[in-house]
Order: sequence, then structure tokens, then C-alpha cells
Amino acid sequence: MFGIGELTILLLVIVAVLAVKRLPDLVRSAGKAARILKSEKQALKDEGRSEGGGPSPSAPRVIRGETTERDTTP
Repeated sequence: MFGIGELTILLLVIVAVLAVKRLPDLVRSAGKAARILKSEKQALKDEGRSEGGGPSPSAPRVIRGETTERDTTP
């Protein structure tokens, strides 16, 4: 009968034929995701430079603000 290689090629052809309508949308979405990741990476790099060698981008940021009490009455 068929070997693993032939079945794999057949499966890829079937998926390609069935997914032809969705393929442009998938590629477009992948391109948008890549651009977003690239811009976020650049933003993190720029933020690290503007802080003048502060904490690394993976360190949590502390946002100083006003502390308020929660109203826990029902």
C-alpha cells in the first residue's frame, strides 16, 4: 500500500487544496503578528535606552500613584 512518505504528501496536498481560500488571510495575519512583535521589541529596546541603563525590560515596572481603601460593604 502506501508508505508514511506518500501519506504525508497526500495529506499536505489535501490540506493545501482545502485551505486555498483561507491561505491569504492566514499569511496576512502572520505578517501582521510579525510586524507587531517587531515593533514591540523595538519599543522595549528604546525604553531601555531612554531609562539610562535602568532595570532590564524583563523586570517588573512600579507605577507610583495614590493608595485608596476598598469599600468592602455589600
